[in-house]
Amino acid sequence: MKNGLVYFAAFASVLALSALWSCQKDNGEEGKTTPEAPTAIALSTESISAERAGGDFPVTVTAPERPSVSAKPDWVSVVDGTYNKETFKITFTLKVAAYSSYGDRTGDVTIKSGDLTKILKISQKGREKVSVSLDANLTNANASAQAKKVYAFLLEQNGEKILSGVQSGGTANNNERVNQIYRLTGKHPALAGYDYIFLQYSPTPAGWSWVVNYADISAPKEQWENNGLVSFMWHWNVPNSKADWDKGKDGNFEGYNFYSDKTSFSIQNALTPGTWENDFILEDIEKVAGYLKLLQDEGIPVIWRPLHEAAGNYNLYGKTNNAWFWWGRGGAEACKQLWKLLRDKLEGEYGLNNLIWVWTLDATPGAESEWASWYPGNDLVDIVGVDIYANDTNAKSYQYQAAVALSGGRKMVTVSECGNIPNPANCFEEDQAWSWFLTWDLESYPLNTNDYWKQLMTSSQVLTRESMPSLK
Repeated sequence: MKNGLVYFAAFASVLALSALWSCQKDNGEEGKTTPEAPTAIALSTESISAERAGGDFPVTVTAPERPSVSAKPDWVSVVDGTYNKETFKITFTLKVAAYSSYGDRTGDVTIKSGDLTKILKISQKGREKVSVSLDANLTNANASAQAKKVYAFLLEQNGEKILSGVQSGGTANNNERVNQIYRLTGKHPALAGYDYIFLQYSPTPAGWSWVVNYADISAPKEQWENNGLVSFMWHWNVPNSKADWDKGKDGNFEGYNFYSDKTSFSIQNALTPGTWENDFILEDIEKVAGYLKLLQDEGIPVIWRPLHEAAGNYNLYGKTNNAWFWWGRGGAEACKQLWKLLRDKLEGEYGLNNLIWVWTLDATPGAESEWASWYPGNDLVDIVGVDIYANDTNAKSYQYQAAVALSGGRKMVTVSECGNIPNPANCFEEDQAWSWFLTWDLESYPLNTNDYWKQLMTSSQVLTRESMPSLK
């Protein structure tokens, strides 16, 4: 009986070993087995939550065939791993870029293995939006529908995106630089700047080889029809004397200029009815109104920036006449009166309701105590601009704070003109909600390299014309 029990126990052991052996595959090497291939994709985590600083996030994937990442947000990059055919595993490292905009962002990472698909959810925290009380409406109660839409869009984007922009060159009413940026980057600037700097030459006298005609609105029309925004400024040329004005009527404009040290034109006289200076500026205002009306008739709203850089440059730049341009030479009160006159004439007399009024501050250190005295007031200004020329692309905290303070935080602020373009990522990182940047040209500023332009125009924080909605 004892021998029978021993025999039975031995037989049972053999059966158990046989059963175990039959549940495993022989991989050709004694004592080693290969697990069954999985029938689905498994992830070590199915969601990633990243902080604003970004970071690296390893994700181990188990899949029957070597998996790949077939789709992901542009703010996520992937470092590949090594696929282990025995364990069916691979570890990818997802690198999440730093994020400085307001509001959280989310996206999907798609992982494929053969016909199998798995989605990994990814999110990243953004900045907490600072509570501001920006004016919700334009200062012109009769503003056109298109002007209202543009302003509402700028409000919506404030602190989220910054619009790209460039000033036109040559005759100042063309899209040569807009198209040059497109040829370089594949994107057009969202904002194109034009200038009535050659108003006295328009229409150009017969026989001139150099022609400018502001009645030709094909450039701003093209920009607007392709969802871009249109901005106009006015380097306002004036004659030195009544005799120079008379010569100008015959096509001789040698006595005209806009720099204070190159003209003796008096803003005080210009604001006094009955003077030739007053007659002159009223005729010029009527002339510029006619060209602006051509744009209004086409439904084109204009971001309008006259009398630029009056506030902030008096007693600076080595000038002895206390101003960069003649409209700033007479002091703050005279400049504000001229601003008010422009608004009364363009809106009240000529019925221009397509204008969004931008007051420009040149926040050069040295005149901080006087800036507020030059400001026309929140009831006469829609947006505060700062013209910035610096030898770097850093965020511009000093200028930003000056612009915000000017309106008590009620107006959007913008880099209305610049040389080297402040880096939007740096600006957002410092809570600077610039509405747009507009660089003066494409030749003079060495930090605006081709690579930098490509970086700007592909940034998720920068709006191009191609990413603009129709605001018609």
